[in-house]
Amino acid sequence: MNTTKYAMRLYAVTDSSWLRGRSLAKMVEEAILGGATFVQLREKELDQEAFIALAKEVKQVTSRYHVPFVINDNVEVALAVNADGVHVGQEDMAAAKARQLLGPDKIIGVSCKTPEQAKKAQADGADYIGTGAAFATTTKKDTRALSREELQAVAEAVDIPVVAIGGINAGNLLELSGCGVDGVAVVSAIFAQDDPRAAAEELRALSDQMVAR
Repeated sequence: MNTTKYAMRLYAVTDSSWLRGRSLAKMVEEAILGGATFVQLREKELDQEAFIALAKEVKQVTSRYHVPFVINDNVEVALAVNADGVHVGQEDMAAAKARQLLGPDKIIGVSCKTPEQAKKAQADGADYIGTGAAFATTTKKDTRALSREELQAVAEAVDIPVVAIGGINAGNLLELSGCGVDGVAVVSAIFAQDDPRAAAEELRALSDQMVAR
């Protein structure tokens, strides 16, 4: 399944640690209403049953707004809820195996830090690449920020969409202008905010500017 470059424009990655009593499904809806174009459910702490239950709730929202919805790392959950696809890292299931399990019509995204990884992911059937960290991030402690040149090299290595992730917020997003990425993926810049809809609106406007430059 081919994802459009537009779908990468503002890619929202969930994190329930910032809910503060709020519903994740409702926060996802607010993010979409603010301009998020893609949603990834990433829940490292949930057991399989709870993960599936949450995925079903979120999928109802993304389906209502026709926004692509993928599951982080877990093909079984993606299959159980008929998600639009999965996102895998270099240490997770290989893209080729995920494609074999999910079939030709699902979305597969792969995290890549080098042009070589990106080329292999595309050859293995990936529909898009996530690359970073674009900036220092607290979400993944062991991840170093890639240079602007490294980000650009990944984006130029493939002809599928590339989204930058890692430490991106409204204050630094425009620094990615000219890197060749098709959009940005954010976690805390939306889900840690008091008003996720307003945060998404600002980020979407900035991402549109970034791509246009």
